[in-house]
Amino acid sequence: MLDITTKTFQELTTQELYDILQLRSEVFVVEQDCVYQDIDGKDQKALHVLGYKNNVVVAYTRIFKPGDYFEKASIGRVVVAKKERQHKYGYDIMEASIQAIKEHYNETDIKISAQCYLNKFYNNLGFKAIGEDYLEDGIPHIAMVYKV
Repeated sequence: MLDITTKTFQELTTQELYDILQLRSEVFVVEQDCVYQDIDGKDQKALHVLGYKNNVVVAYTRIFKPGDYFEKASIGRVVVAKKERQHKYGYDIMEASIQAIKEHYNETDIKISAQCYLNKFYNNLGFKAIGEDYLEDGIPHIAMVYKV
């Protein structure tokens, strides 16, 4: 079971920020062998959804209000530590992120840029693919939307 909390950038402790960036780098840069600019200047505008297991950040997303990333509210940097994926924490952190968008932004329309191989995962959460696949940082992605 994850202990999930949502914080603004300013509310994050230095250790939490370090843990988030370490997890994102571990998965998006090292595991996926993708050289890209993870620290993109958008973290300051985002709300950060952190999933803890035994006081360690093992799952994370960042969420945006409409207009800060896409025209709709959005969820990005969805990540679960490799050694914790068998517990299906991706569903827990995404459901908490959808709920946080409803609570903090009063929004129910969400747009994401999803890695294509995760299409089924996002479908299971209620997201539907729109448009054509495209490359983002050398990885196939598809735009997906969620509406309540």
